[in-house]
Amino acid sequence: MSAEALEEYLQWLAVERGRSRATLEAYRRDIRRLVEWAAAKGSDPLALTPEEIERYANALRSAQAPASVARALAAIRGWYGFLVDERLLEEDPTARLTPARRGRSLPKPLSEEVVFAIIDGVPDEGPLDRRDRALLETLYGTGARVSEVCGIDLADLDLDEEVIRVTGKGNKQRLVPVGRSLRRALDAYLAPGGRATLLTGRRTDRLFVNARGEPLSRQGVDLVVRRRALAAGVPARGVSAHAFRHSCATHMLAHGADVRTVQELLGHASIATTQVYTAVAVTTLQREYREAHPRAHD
Repeated sequence: MSAEALEEYLQWLAVERGRSRATLEAYRRDIRRLVEWAAAKGSDPLALTPEEIERYANALRSAQAPASVARALAAIRGWYGFLVDERLLEEDPTARLTPARRGRSLPKPLSEEVVFAIIDGVPDEGPLDRRDRALLETLYGTGARVSEVCGIDLADLDLDEEVIRVTGKGNKQRLVPVGRSLRRALDAYLAPGGRATLLTGRRTDRLFVNARGEPLSRQGVDLVVRRRALAAGVPARGVSAHAFRHSCATHMLAHGADVRTVQELLGHASIATTQVYTAVAVTTLQREYREAHPRAHD
């Protein structure tokens, strides 16, 4: 019964709420863990008491990071609320459950010097070099999520208008501008000796492909980023494709971009999410001020 109820809930989230596949998979894992925990104790997950739910929540809090606990409890609360609405349960055992508080962690952007060193350190000696340069320029130039970059098709490029169509969470699309460095990198990658060489007879609409001519995966993107960082003499710790997204936002704000412009660029549904980066920019400004101003230590 619990398995059927879980699938009904996930289907409702997909159809009625438009949740992404990644979100649905995360919720499925979170709820299944609760179901397995209940089964190990010989309990029916649809008959758990508020006290049992609280014990499970405490077990999560002692074993997982705050963000993971917050998501898990949100999934569980949503599931039981759905079951009550559908009259599969009479009472919601999570009604008194205290929501997990997410720790406020600031993104850790790379410095401009580090980003430039990684990108400019890519040579122009073959098709993989051209791909990697275009990939890094896309990550930093658009601030797009790794999954969004992997999902870019050739048809999403409009280099005449210098924009790229990016499909984000919930299949929402947005247009992001193409700067000069990114335009040069894309032109080189799409020219003879670039992407077409990697295809080796295969056909795919994806912009970025691997050495076998197949669409580049998220894991493949991170491997490229780490490999190019090491080649540039940059320690791999803290360097990831997602760090390029953080760096794009933080550097733009530090150079005077309006927060709403950055919100639109990154595809944030709420400006509150984008405003986190303003705190990062201010923190960086304070640190550099203390290090550089002659009277900052008097």
